[in-house]
Amino acid sequence: MEAVVTQQRGYWREGGERISAQEAWDVWAGYAYDVLTEVAQTYHATITYGELRDRLFAASGIRTSALLQNWVGEVLNRVIHESLRRGHPPLSALVVRMEDGMVGGGYNEVLRIIGEPLAEDEMAREEHAAGSRLACYRHFGASLPSDGGVPALAPKLQATIQRRRAQAPPPRRPVCSTCFVQLPVSGRCDSC
Repeated sequence: MEAVVTQQRGYWREGGERISAQEAWDVWAGYAYDVLTEVAQTYHATITYGELRDRLFAASGIRTSALLQNWVGEVLNRVIHESLRRGHPPLSALVVRMEDGMVGGGYNEVLRIIGEPLAEDEMAREEHAAGSRLACYRHFGASLPSDGGVPALAPKLQATIQRRRAQAPPPRRPVCSTCFVQLPVSGRCDSC
């Protein structure tokens, strides 16, 4: 006789007890706050969405079959509101995508809640998140350098930017329309 394997769907506690998505999100938000305050105690530390998911599952004993991107925003929104309620910096700035080290579009909720205009582009959002991360490191007691620390992009994003800059060809200066010599920085041809 073959054993029938069924895959659990939805949200459940270890042992199989089904729970609502809202209940899971609320429980995970409490654990996420603790995980993120721990991350904030290390200067320039970040955590990926997947690492956060794994820590939440392990700590809470609650699982889901839902895709990470379909629920993690709900959990982090709760963390954002709790950070504001406690007068803490937005801990959600510490959570970045594994692929590129960016906080992602959900970070706009931080800007909305604190009353700042939404970021004009991804890099503006990343720079705001870098400042928020520094505020987290300072608030939660990370060992900072003697200068007090600086806002920094997540290490993976910073490495990508540096690699692109190193591979980019140097900018081309304009050429004189009369003698076809490359113009100096002044923009005036020395030969004409």
